[in-house]
Amino acid sequence: MAQFALINAQVVINSVDLSNRIDEVKLEEKSADLKTTTFGSVAETRIGGLKDHAFTCEFQQDYAAAEVDATIGAAFNTVVPVAVKAVNAATSTTNPAWTFSVLINQYTPVGGKIGEIDKFSVTWPVSGDVTERFS
Repeated sequence: MAQFALINAQVVINSVDLSNRIDEVKLEEKSADLKTTTFGSVAETRIGGLKDHAFTCEFQQDYAAAEVDATIGAAFNTVVPVAVKAVNAATSTTNPAWTFSVLINQYTPVGGKIGEIDKFSVTWPVSGDVTERFS
């Protein structure tokens, strides 16, 4: 697959597809950097430790049933499943899906300036590991 513009991503949070209310998405996978350097070494050596992933999203607020407020507000302070794909199409080897659970520990039910879209960004910690699926 060649480079492409991210224009039709799919984001499903707690079984609700909120893709049409999201304009930015990022899944960051990372792990602890554990030094294993010992006496006699001439350079640092390392291994990966515990994973600590994060999911970032920017929402355009919507108060209708089964939209942003109903989905995120009801799940505040709980762990919910999330599925993300770069393209809103069938999962395949060229369009993988990442599934994971997040702790919804931040939410902005209303915010913005006069005449602007009511938007908010969140970064939620992933609870557990991330799975990448190809089918």
